[in-house]
Amino acid sequence: MPLLLFSRVACAMSMRNHTSVTEFILLGISNTEGLESMLFALFLVFYVFALLGNLLIFLTILASPNLHTPMYFFLGNLAVFDIFFPSVNSPKMMDYLVRQGRTISYQGCASQIFFYHTLGCTECFLYTVMAYDRFVAICYPMRYTVIMNHRVCTCFTVGTWLGGFVHGSILTFLIFKLPYCGPNEVDSFFCDIPVVLSLACADTSLAQTVSFTNVGVVALTCFLLVLTSYTRIVISILKIRSSEGRRRAFSTCSAHFTSILLFYGPVILVYLRPASSPWLDSVVQVFNNVVTPSLNPLIYSLRNKEVKLALRKVLSQAMQPLGYKE
Repeated sequence: MPLLLFSRVACAMSMRNHTSVTEFILLGISNTEGLESMLFALFLVFYVFALLGNLLIFLTILASPNLHTPMYFFLGNLAVFDIFFPSVNSPKMMDYLVRQGRTISYQGCASQIFFYHTLGCTECFLYTVMAYDRFVAICYPMRYTVIMNHRVCTCFTVGTWLGGFVHGSILTFLIFKLPYCGPNEVDSFFCDIPVVLSLACADTSLAQTVSFTNVGVVALTCFLLVLTSYTRIVISILKIRSSEGRRRAFSTCSAHFTSILLFYGPVILVYLRPASSPWLDSVVQVFNNVVTPSLNPLIYSLRNKEVKLALRKVLSQAMQPLGYKE
């Protein structure tokens, strides 16, 4: 009987300890003391540009019937993603820089991890689907509209977002089923798996293994599929006899390939390295969170004639009620 009473008390104490952390403290980006105002202005410019640029791309695709093709359907999805993704962490980061708002609630931290990895996995799947779309368009041009019909595009899109949701849910569950009862200082400007796991009061080997494997398998599988698609694309392009045809085919894929490099670079540097470097991780994450989403509208508008023409038409129509003429 005393043994049973003792175990119940110990269990109750353990449960209290496991829920003792109600908020986390974000330590921000190391070695940036005194640069808060400059960094805030810089991040705000990138964030606003990401929101407005991607919104403009999305509205242009909606308003232009000639862009209602599978390629631009997926580009519209990417624009929506690039509106959501920087909004997960950028507002909190700018709040930290302006008001020194270092604290984030336990639920807020879990939400950041969930949405960050849900959207990150969705982007990974989306780039893979976009690579397959380019593969079909260049390698099987006569069957392109049959293969990439509306139903297939819809299934691909629903699958990318659903797959991202499942991925983010698994990782968030694994991280936050662990007890957090000790230190609560997160060595970053937002909550992410490596920095939060180090604060757990229990064995994290399972969570580390599953998260590393999950992120690694998803990223590697998607990368290999993209690589396979582009290998076939390059082989097909080299078989085109006219230099003008080869140039047009390469220009069609160059924007997408540039975005892929900008996406996979940070993933490899942060999640697939054996040793972690907090300062390098912060720099890479800032680039991934703020800079890349603001660059995609430039990449796709400057390197794509159809998007440039459609943008010009949409902007000229918007300016006409204000008295401007083309």
